[in-house]
Amino acid sequence: MEDVSTLHIAMFPWFALGHITPFLHVSNKLAQKGHKISFFIPTKTQSKIDHFNRSPHLITFIPIAVPHVDGLPSGAETTSDVPNPQLFPLITAAMERTEPDVEILLRNLKPDIVFFDFAHWIPKLARPLGIRTVFYCIISPLTVGYSYGRVDFDDEDSQISEQTFLHSPPDFPESSAMNLHLHETRLFVVKSKPPPSGSGGGTGRISLLHRLNISLKDSDALAFKACREIEGPFIEYLERKFRKPLLLAGPVIPEPPVSTNLDEKWVNFLGSFKAGSVIYCALGSEWTLTKDQFQELLLGFELSGSPFLAVLKPPHGSETVEEALPEGFGERVGERGVVHGGWIQQRLILEHPSVGCFVTHCGSGSVMEGLLSKCELVMIPHEGDHFFQARLLGKVLEAGVEVERAEEDGFFTRESVRKAVRAVMEENDSEIGRKIKANRVKYRELLLRKDLESFYVDDFSQKLKTLLV
Repeated sequence: MEDVSTLHIAMFPWFALGHITPFLHVSNKLAQKGHKISFFIPTKTQSKIDHFNRSPHLITFIPIAVPHVDGLPSGAETTSDVPNPQLFPLITAAMERTEPDVEILLRNLKPDIVFFDFAHWIPKLARPLGIRTVFYCIISPLTVGYSYGRVDFDDEDSQISEQTFLHSPPDFPESSAMNLHLHETRLFVVKSKPPPSGSGGGTGRISLLHRLNISLKDSDALAFKACREIEGPFIEYLERKFRKPLLLAGPVIPEPPVSTNLDEKWVNFLGSFKAGSVIYCALGSEWTLTKDQFQELLLGFELSGSPFLAVLKPPHGSETVEEALPEGFGERVGERGVVHGGWIQQRLILEHPSVGCFVTHCGSGSVMEGLLSKCELVMIPHEGDHFFQARLLGKVLEAGVEVERAEEDGFFTRESVRKAVRAVMEENDSEIGRKIKANRVKYRELLLRKDLESFYVDDFSQKLKTLLV
């Protein structure tokens, strides 16, 4: 057998920055072990992630020309290039059309292994070339375990409804804690059905959940950005379910921010409040609230009595956050509250000693940044994986509080926001608050343990090599 002390690995993430960035993070970790990475990336998108490449001598970007699909804006390559999620199936269709080019690249580059996610056709390309395939899933083992096998995609008469996803599988760990709410199941119904006609045709007509199922079944191994200390029971569930190698990259702690200096504007604002007193809220780059929910959220912060910094997109129907503020809001909160509609240095904000509470949509990156900070966590999950992150943190690990919402439509009120914030910020007066704080400290210390990430990266690297045996 030839020497496999180092590997040549190709990376082919779905054309969305939320997928591309985690693939590059794990590439950085593998490059530290000496592995060579060929990273397939849409041509114009490379400039957006170049600065995340910490090992340019080992990680080489391989540009992919993205064919145009009718209905997409000219030059669109990733989901961030389109104005609304309804066009995402067209990005998927464009990605499908790169298959011939990807096959040529794999033939010429001859990598040992290719990592992929929603390009479910990669295993059938790679297998004849003797290339192993790893389905690297950026969503959690918990989410995959809950959603896998709920729909028989080979049965055209299979009925898919909100009830399909409402309850955990019978043998699922922590099953009652993981059940979805009615308003959350609707997204899974949408992801289970093929996109509408005119979405590119061909394999572009396969639903997102169907792609996930094919990728899980056809790959040589599964891999997750996860660790057993946090998701152990759900990882074991998948191992029993699939009976194929399951590799864990560990928590994959984000690299420190390039800039270590917080903008003076925020230094001055946060510096005017006592330690641990400020609420910081950020609901991600893709969530646009309705105007009434935008206002309920802010009124909840006002009712809490705490100073706050809310980073939000203008709600539907508004050009700016200022024009959408509740009537008289600015006059009432004065200088103790700021609503900001632009980009912000989140990692540095969370590290500021004045920030004591992080209200998050539960995107995986934000959850990790929140757990690594000293802030208490309040969760308003937005979609998909976010719901399970919130259940895991709130009900299983008991390291945060989820904002109560209406079962039918997911509506939250100013009072439910106030209640969740006060529960974590008044831990001295609340048994729940004290328990949550103790657990959050425990998991922060776990994630920051010096040997944790190195153990997982070493093990991940070694198990990749065994795939070639």
